[in-house]
Amino acid sequence: MAEIKTQRLDGYRRLIDIARDLASTLDLDVLLYRIVTAAAEITDAEAGSILLYDGTARQLYFQVATNMDQPTMGGLIVPLEGSIAGWIVTNRRTVRTDEVHGDARFFSEVERTTGFQTRSLLGVPLITKEKVVGVLEVLNKNNGKFTDGDENLLLVLGAQAAVAIENARLFQQSDLISEFVHELRTPLASLSTATYLLLRPEISKEQHEQIIYNIHNETLRLNTLASSFLDLARLESGRVQFHKSRFNIIDLIYECKDVMQSKADEGHITLRVDSTENLPLVEADRDKIKQVVLNLLSNAIKYNRARGSVIINAEASETEISVAVQDTGMGIPEDALPHLFEKFYRVREHENKAGGTGLGLSISKQIMQGHNGTLEVHSKEGVGTMFTLRLPRTSKTIPRK
Repeated sequence: MAEIKTQRLDGYRRLIDIARDLASTLDLDVLLYRIVTAAAEITDAEAGSILLYDGTARQLYFQVATNMDQPTMGGLIVPLEGSIAGWIVTNRRTVRTDEVHGDARFFSEVERTTGFQTRSLLGVPLITKEKVVGVLEVLNKNNGKFTDGDENLLLVLGAQAAVAIENARLFQQSDLISEFVHELRTPLASLSTATYLLLRPEISKEQHEQIIYNIHNETLRLNTLASSFLDLARLESGRVQFHKSRFNIIDLIYECKDVMQSKADEGHITLRVDSTENLPLVEADRDKIKQVVLNLLSNAIKYNRARGSVIINAEASETEISVAVQDTGMGIPEDALPHLFEKFYRVREHENKAGGTGLGLSISKQIMQGHNGTLEVHSKEGVGTMFTLRLPRTSKTIPRK
């Protein structure tokens, strides 16, 4: 009995340290990983996970987990009906089970998707201000069964975590929204000026047509900005699920080349694929990787010289598959390189060359991070720029036949 009391006291002391740790960051990804790591530690569990709840869409989805394949789990939707986590959200109550496969509420799709075998589970609702934020789970007690003490510790951690998560979300949303509103001011100012000029009786027919053309372009820009903003918001919140499949990266590259060919022809830009055909199949979300390649090609064409060239190259090593997009454009100033992947960032020297939302590279970076990959840039002014995306090869990656 004395030993149990000592363990419980140590657990609560650890919770005090964890509370300080959670209060020290407003970065949602960092915060969530600290929470699941702490949860597994204080309950002596093999793994921990957090599922966040979207009350508007009435969806529950994985956000972060320990000892599991993060890209596979990211954004994985778990049904409210027919899952333990869904039952916890709906009933706002704790679940403790020593054998999940004997529980009718167990959602087995998670095991099939992740390959992680679950034996026992302890889950608590994350609630703040009467609002359900999500579910905190610990899986597979290392020694014996989950106890009342484990449940009490996890409930206290869950209460702290819910407040911390909501604070981080509010900070993230306000930061992103303020940037978005700032970006809206320029096109809205242009539209306001254009509509005012249209009401002036002295403008000529040619001026009238030019103003209509400008309004059309600014409207398209606003639509692109809004769509890109929503893409980024979903990626940053973890609500994008990556649907993995095996595909031939060379076929995808040629598809992207075909899509961008007419745009290249307009600027008399040569598009060329310079790669061996015999590469392993890639295991990733094909549509998302295609989005990244198309964005890189679009930029390479947009910021190129007249009659310049863009070369696409794919290679494979023992650990990764890479795709490089190299252009002969104006290059990027060295002081701008560290900021390229920041939201809404545009290179000052390029603003007169071509417009853009300043979100494409940020979105591409988020997609690559969601695949445990990277997106790199090398550039020299007056020579050109090369972007390289790198995807890790997994044990499931198989050679092309």
